[in-house]
Amino acid sequence: MPRATTLLTDTGIKALKPKEARYRVTDSKGLLLEVMPSGSKVWRYRYQLHGFRQPTLTIGPYPEIDLKTARRQRDEWAELVARGESPKRVVQAAKMERLNTVAAFAEEWLEGQLEGKSDSYQKTMRRIMDKDVLPWLGGMPLAEVKPSDVLELCDRIKARGSPKMALVTRNALKRMYDYAIARQLAETNPAAALVARFIAVEESRDRVLSHEEIGQVLRAVYQSDIRRSLRLALHLLAITMVRKSELIQAPWSEFDLVAGIWDIPAERMKKNKPHRVYLSRQALEMLQELKMLAGRSAYLLPSSRSSEDKPIGRSTLNQAVNSLSLDVQHFVLHDFRRTASTHLHEMGYSSDAIEKALAHKIVGIKGVYNRAEYAEQRKTIMQAWSDFVQAQIDVAKVVPR
Repeated sequence: MPRATTLLTDTGIKALKPKEARYRVTDSKGLLLEVMPSGSKVWRYRYQLHGFRQPTLTIGPYPEIDLKTARRQRDEWAELVARGESPKRVVQAAKMERLNTVAAFAEEWLEGQLEGKSDSYQKTMRRIMDKDVLPWLGGMPLAEVKPSDVLELCDRIKARGSPKMALVTRNALKRMYDYAIARQLAETNPAAALVARFIAVEESRDRVLSHEEIGQVLRAVYQSDIRRSLRLALHLLAITMVRKSELIQAPWSEFDLVAGIWDIPAERMKKNKPHRVYLSRQALEMLQELKMLAGRSAYLLPSSRSSEDKPIGRSTLNQAVNSLSLDVQHFVLHDFRRTASTHLHEMGYSSDAIEKALAHKIVGIKGVYNRAEYAEQRKTIMQAWSDFVQAQIDVAKVVPR
């Protein structure tokens, strides 16, 4: 004898308490109520089509959708199933129709993407949409926007003297359309077709990566297909604060991994003065791995294209970065040094110690009389900077591979 189904009641629903894991309570004819650990409750519909169980469909949250309304929606979908039609396709078609315009989809994208972001980021994204995107593209069908439409929008923003905002707007649209493609509401990304450097270029000598951009760059490095030694080299360049040439041409004879120091001789330094780099815990771990990868080579980063034992070419790291799909404005490798200096000053570390860590000359009368090397402060700075950079990578919980 089949077991009788106990139908849900509003009183019973209100009495349902959250547990450590989500759980489902059945009503009838495929209607379920899912109770989340947070205490929220969501209506679902479970069904079979042509004899095969299908993924459950979401009806919506309780109590916004009450028991009577949920049952009515279940019955409508059950009628489709009885005719051999897929309710999922009907739901998708309705959603596509509802989110057909750029304005409608932008609102849903913003609601989903802004949660948990900083107030300044939310304000910037809202401003981009309200001031520029929606007045120009808002009424257009989402799937019909072309690269020329985005370009025209960016040109209008540049015409009012805001080239950087034009680039930020292009980047926001690129992310929005990536999301639309993932949701199967668009097939192409019109913003991605526009190369960022052709919209606006930020002068490199003034370029400082934000903490979000530091994470973006290094996560992209570790998620890329470039070889492991180059990924580690780019990370080392970010945390050791040396110039690119000082890293790529380094022989192992300059390193003392036990003492945690790297002594670069005068002939390899820009100012023709020897420079000591105090190696952080992260840097030492990477160097130990690079030592294994280098095998018998005398160099930290041996070339893989030569039968001779020599370091990688001067453009190798640049080419590696250029191969990445970075959504970061006009980034070049030298920006790592300026970025480190700026953030460390903002953290309140000694300016003289930071300048020494960068192998900069301390200018003026102060530099004439100041012969201090700030060894202990520099050790603290290098570890603090490595920890800061690692924290930006870990924001998205990306494990370097």
